[in-house]
Amino acid sequence: MDMQGILDRQKAAHLRDGAPTAEQRIQRIDRCIRLLIDHQTAIEDAINADFGSRSREATAFTDVAGSIGPLKHARDNLAKWMRPEKRKTTPAILGLFGAKAEVRYQPKGVVGVISPWNFPVNLTFAPLAGILAAGNRAMIKPSEYTPATSELMKTMFASVFSEEEIAVVTGGPDVGEAFAHLAFDHLIFTGATSVARHVMRAAADNLVPLTLELGGKSPVILSRSADLGVAAARIMNGKTLNAGQICLAPDYVLAPAEKVDDFVAAAGRSVARMFPTLKDNPDYTSIIAQRHYERIKGYVDDARAKGARIMELNPADEDLSQQEHRKIAPTLILDPTDDMKVMQEEIFGPVLPVKSYRTLDEAIAYVNAHDRPLGLYYFGADEAERETVLNSTTPGGVTVNDVVMHVAQEELPFGGVGPSGMGSYHGHDGFLEFSHRKAIYSQIKKDIGPLKALRPPYGPGIRKMLAGQMKA
Repeated sequence: MDMQGILDRQKAAHLRDGAPTAEQRIQRIDRCIRLLIDHQTAIEDAINADFGSRSREATAFTDVAGSIGPLKHARDNLAKWMRPEKRKTTPAILGLFGAKAEVRYQPKGVVGVISPWNFPVNLTFAPLAGILAAGNRAMIKPSEYTPATSELMKTMFASVFSEEEIAVVTGGPDVGEAFAHLAFDHLIFTGATSVARHVMRAAADNLVPLTLELGGKSPVILSRSADLGVAAARIMNGKTLNAGQICLAPDYVLAPAEKVDDFVAAAGRSVARMFPTLKDNPDYTSIIAQRHYERIKGYVDDARAKGARIMELNPADEDLSQQEHRKIAPTLILDPTDDMKVMQEEIFGPVLPVKSYRTLDEAIAYVNAHDRPLGLYYFGADEAERETVLNSTTPGGVTVNDVVMHVAQEELPFGGVGPSGMGSYHGHDGFLEFSHRKAIYSQIKKDIGPLKALRPPYGPGIRKMLAGQMKA
């Protein structure tokens, strides 16, 4: 596929047609919503085929409904977001004489989207909410790990959008590398931090602005004041959703030393309620590929060899060693140490280390000694302690007394910090991320004294003005 040709045609169309009206943007977003509604069953089938086993309900919730919500929010608010924003002039006296300052929001042009395999539809359509609301065109490179879903999306978009509006490019890593080198007006990448480094280097060749939505090791801080039953249920739900293949999945738990055993017991009860069986249970998702299956199993083997206690939460005690769909039972790793791979790498699977702490300061210090995470989760009823955690750590975002859920809030920006990402989107913040904020200053018409004083030959006027500014 001629990716450069598609980009050239989209850029030419953007210049030819200018910024789309609110009505045109709404119409494009409505087409996306209709695609999701009309193709729900096909999306469920494709994602299930790509994973080997993923329930229709999970896909409908995360990928279909989870995409429609952001699109509707953008559609219903974009006309308001598009309005120019008046700003004050400096010095203010110029405003009294008719000077004006404002910000206008202009489409950047063509936005490249590199979407991942874990939620292949949602992490394509959710960014499109902001991209289309801001008036842009888009080129999309979905993951080669979900070939059936990627080809379906290519067909879906082609059925209602011209190639000048939205185009989908499929292929392997070589196509992805070439895609990242294109001179987009903006590029959003969702995926692993290791791959993001290559994407950022590629984008640097053309000075393409980037939004990087990455991941990392998102911690849970379990307070002594937490309701352990509720906390364990919510943590294990977040850890087993999509079999933990979520950028925001809780990656490890920091629990008070005297509460670890109680948490482990509560986690076991929670998993037994959600998944009485695992092997043939459609509600329990498979690992996407053999490579990732072996990687996750390797983390567990490494931890076991280095002295950790391994607790497999397998309610029906099923033999998962011989199976078709690469399922891994929810697994707790107790007494983990920092030399274990499971404490060094993002897990992206249903494995959860549980590390003990004696004081809150110790837990906070552990979080701050590592890369800033995409998410942080605090469970507890102690408001002063909660504020200490919030003020002393710098994650991309926080959910209090649950996990993952801040990503579902369209009124909150979603993004990481450093190795967990840069830039943010969702809702109004997505509109801003994919817009050029054009500053416009309109000078007063009459050439009054203060303006004349700024031009040579300099005299008493400018000296008086400077004297006024040189005061504390």
